[in-house]
This record gives sequence, C-alpha cells and structure tokens, in this order.
Amino acid sequence: MKLARLALPLALSLIASTAVAQVPMDPLDARDARRLDRMEQVMRELRSIVFQGRDSGKPVVVQPAETDYQLQEVSRRLADMEQSMTRMTGDLENANRQAELAKREADALRAENKSLSDRIANLESGALAATGSAPAGGPAPAPAAGLSANEAFSQSRQAMLAGDYAVAEAGFRDYVSAYGDNAKAPEARYWLGKTLTARGAHADAAGSYIAAIRGWPQTSWAPDAVLELSRSLIALKKPADACQTLAELAKRYPKASTTVQTRAAQARAQAKCSG
Repeated sequence: MKLARLALPLALSLIASTAVAQVPMDPLDARDARRLDRMEQVMRELRSIVFQGRDSGKPVVVQPAETDYQLQEVSRRLADMEQSMTRMTGDLENANRQAELAKREADALRAENKSLSDRIANLESGALAATGSAPAGGPAPAPAAGLSANEAFSQSRQAMLAGDYAVAEAGFRDYVSAYGDNAKAPEARYWLGKTLTARGAHADAAGSYIAAIRGWPQTSWAPDAVLELSRSLIALKKPADACQTLAELAKRYPKASTTVQTRAAQARAQAKCSG
C-alpha cells in the first residue's frame, strides 16, 4: 500500500514532464534565452579580464567598441592632414620669401651694374676732357702686311719688352684699330695704355685703361690695369676719381697680387683716400 502511494506521484511527474516537452517554446522565451546567452558571454569576458589583471598585475586595457575605434582613426587622419597642410603652407611661404629675396638681389645687381657702367663712362669722359683729346686709336690703319692678329700682337709685345715704347705704341694702336673685336683686344689696350703712361700721355692712357677693363675681366693683367688707371687719374689731378677706382680695385679683384696691392696702398696714400 505504501509502495503504491509513492509510485503515483512519480507517475504524475513523468506525465507532466512529457506534456511539457511536447508543448513548443514560446517565442518570447527564445528571445530571453538569447539574451541569457549574450549575458553569459559578457560574464565570461569579464571573468577573463579580471583573471588577466589578477595574473599579470598590470592594468587591463579594454579595447573600445568598433565604432569608437573608427572615430578615433578618422580623428587621427584628420590631425595628420592638418599637420601636412601646415607644413605645405610653411614651405609655400618660405618659397615665396626666397623668390622675393632673389628678385631683390637681381634688381640690386642690375642697379649696381648700371652704376658701375655709369662710373666708367664718367671716368672716361673726365679723362678725355682733361686734354680734350679723342680716345686712343685714331684712323684705322692697315695691319702690317703679311702678319696675322696673333703675330701683330706678339710683335708689339716684343717691342715693349725690348723697351722700344714708340714702336710698341704704334703696334698696339694699329692692332686695336684693326682687330678691335679680337679676344686679345682688351689686353692690347692695356699694353697700349702702358706705352702711353711711359711717355706721360696720362689722359690717353686713362682712356685706354678704361677701354681695357670695361666689363671687369677676370684676367691676370686686369688688376694692374685698374691700378694704372688710378695712377693716371692722380696725374690728371683727379684724386676723388682715383680713390673711387682704387675702391673698385679692392672690390673687384680681392685676390690681386701682393705687388699690385702694395702699389695700390701707395696710390691711396698719394691720393689721400679716406679709409
């Protein structure tokens, strides 16, 4: 009898369980189950984070959500773009400044060249006005028969080295007249000036030196030609022009020979140049 009373509730329980199993799960219960699964996943992640901090003893870095990460990445790229734009703007401003400086320097050089050309022209006019003579040269004679330009120059130079200044003067004068466009014509004018200085024709010598150094050639004889011009101006009682010429000598030919620099210092003292 007691055994029968125990079997009855057990049978009823089995029947009820079978009935529940056969009844389909409510949709709301399915959503609740999914929520529970997500919560369990979150709990597992939290446990993992806690255990990570406990085991490593270091602060736990929790990565931001995907949306926050993307926003931070966009912000970083914008910051990089702003820095690039700032650098580009700075480079552009610097380039504009450099271009403006280059333009100013070019304008200054043009003005200086014009000023130097005017100075040479004034020196030439003053030297010629001292005697009222024309530039050294005269009518163009025919070159020596059978002589080339190089031979005519060499012959005149040999005459000067031999101390025959009259022959040298005539030869260089003829050379300048006949071969005025030759590459050695400026040097011929320099040596012609030397012969004129030797016989005291300082005005003609000054004109010849000025023609020789027009354009400030970078040659071995050019510094001496400028010095000789200053000495001719001193002889013509033009100390101010001589001092100006000596200043150009120091500026244009800072590496002139010791001999030229020593003679230039003597000329400055003779002309009583300031500085």
